[in-house]
Amino acid sequence: MPFADELIGVQTVSDLTAALLTAAPGADLPRLRAAGAALAPLALRERSDLIRDALLADLPGDYSSFARTVRAAAARSPSFTGWLIWPVTSAVATKAIAEGGVEAFDDALALLAELTPRLTSEFALRPLLAHDLGRALATILPWTRSESADVRRLASEGTRPLLPWAVRVPGILAEPKATLPILDALYRDESEYVRRSVANHLNDISRRDPELVVATAAAWTAAPDDNTARVVRHGLRTLVKQGHPGALELLGFTSAHLDVTGPLLSADSVVIGEALSFTGSVRNLGQEPARLVIDYVVHHRKANGTLTGKTFKLTTRTVEPGETCELSREHSFRVLTTRRYHPGRHAVELQVNGVRSGRAEFTLVASGEG
Repeated sequence: MPFADELIGVQTVSDLTAALLTAAPGADLPRLRAAGAALAPLALRERSDLIRDALLADLPGDYSSFARTVRAAAARSPSFTGWLIWPVTSAVATKAIAEGGVEAFDDALALLAELTPRLTSEFALRPLLAHDLGRALATILPWTRSESADVRRLASEGTRPLLPWAVRVPGILAEPKATLPILDALYRDESEYVRRSVANHLNDISRRDPELVVATAAAWTAAPDDNTARVVRHGLRTLVKQGHPGALELLGFTSAHLDVTGPLLSADSVVIGEALSFTGSVRNLGQEPARLVIDYVVHHRKANGTLTGKTFKLTTRTVEPGETCELSREHSFRVLTTRRYHPGRHAVELQVNGVRSGRAEFTLVASGEG
């Protein structure tokens, strides 16, 4: 399986070149042909941007002629699909914005919707949103009624506040309510693919406006279908990890009379690359069943010596009166490209219905020092 950066590579350039030549047989495409040799040191989005800029240089002219070439390539070439769609759609958006005027802008949105089933147009949607948020959202909202699940998902995913790999849209960050009509239209969508995007979008908003998200989720819960509970749980996951009272209450995790023991660590130290085990227990001392969301928090040491907590899911459980829920987990400190470990004192603690307890310290040791 390729690394993320390798998803756009030499073969992508070759496929795109061949596809464009079916639409424009006389095109020279020197910048595009040369782009393949320049990809190696670049990250994924940088690779897409390089190919986008090559397309814009090799296919001069107005937006209309560029869009005709793209549509012809899509119609004539079976290879016009996959990761080459990212730079192509980005070029479409760039060309439309540079030309100005509502005709090019509206057609670019339509073309992105046409191309999104071939991979996704979500990244190229961002500059159009940033350029004219109101006009773009007015066009995107009707996509929620499209017969294509890919287009309906594009409405939700392309407008996410914190879409991974994508540039941020200042207007969406500044006004979290702006995209709610899209989510309201899609949270009961027939496609799990679409509903999962809605939940992720709602979770993005929760990082900016928790109260808005809880209120939105409560409204959905009041008018649910068979899938709404799952959408709401996934959309509130960050707030649950943060112990937000409103999110916990909405999901049925109410306060309870509990006795929490642990975490009890299997060792006082662990080597980077290995794992640390711990156990614990939660006993319900009350007279009613207690619905519990049980997480644990690892406090990682940063380069400056301070600690920062990251919450990990343990279990969700209903514990009867007098019952004890036994806990155990092995937490890996395997080296990842997304996280850097720093040797020194760390800590772990349990979190039950948003309340933390039982902080236990341990030492993370560099490989070869243990």
